[in-house]
Amino acid sequence: MNLENYFISKFNNKYIGDDGALIENVVYSKDAFFENVHFKCSWMSYFQIAQKAMLVNISDAIAMNAEPKYALLSVAMPKNMTKKDMQDLANGFQSVAKQYGIEIIGGDTISNAKLDITITIISQATQPLLRSKVRQNYLFAFTGKLGNSAKDLKKLQNLGKIHNDSKFVNIELRDTFIKSSRRVLKAGMDISDGLWSDLDKMASLNRVGVKIIKKMPKHITCSGEEYEMLVAFDARDRKKICRLAKKSRTKITIFALATRNRYKNRCKAHHF
Repeated sequence: MNLENYFISKFNNKYIGDDGALIENVVYSKDAFFENVHFKCSWMSYFQIAQKAMLVNISDAIAMNAEPKYALLSVAMPKNMTKKDMQDLANGFQSVAKQYGIEIIGGDTISNAKLDITITIISQATQPLLRSKVRQNYLFAFTGKLGNSAKDLKKLQNLGKIHNDSKFVNIELRDTFIKSSRRVLKAGMDISDGLWSDLDKMASLNRVGVKIIKKMPKHITCSGEEYEMLVAFDARDRKKICRLAKKSRTKITIFALATRNRYKNRCKAHHF
């Protein structure tokens, strides 16, 4: 057990285990977005930093087929930030909030040595999509294209530049696909720690093994912060899922089957 999973296990209860905590059709989710851990201020504008911080958090709600309603912001800011920097940061938060119909209802601000952001999203879920409904012979698939986030991060670490449309800066969430496919999908989660790592979480939770039916290189399967969707569905619904993905203009790749085979994640842990 890695250190992240060990720490989480100390708070064991029925609400922990999905992208957010589902309590009476309300989903509560929270993520951190910290300078020098998730980003450097030299890599992105303050507007882009706030945008990504919001999208990373909204991704958890989308992954559970929940509609985000409210946000609480906690922002720790260095003293050298100017009023213009703060305005750009606020504009980034508000831009994404407006796009998804979210009302920012409060939070906290403090002085800090660096820029650290945590956001709580409160969402409504009438037909929540959980991680825990996978059965043997279900198929696993992911949306979009994986690998670019890690590739662009490496460029930035090597003092290179990336395009403004890079997934490292501009995340595309799959709410249209999830909403239209919910009646067919059995389980889902967003890919934040890498495909193999998140598949391990889903397989372990459901006590199933995995048979990989599409081989992919490690730079694709271990790339974190992709925020695409990992989904599972009955193999009998394969044509339906492919048709719904095409209708929502979402690329989907079917890559594994739930079996009794033991699954081992070969990616390095992203935390600690």
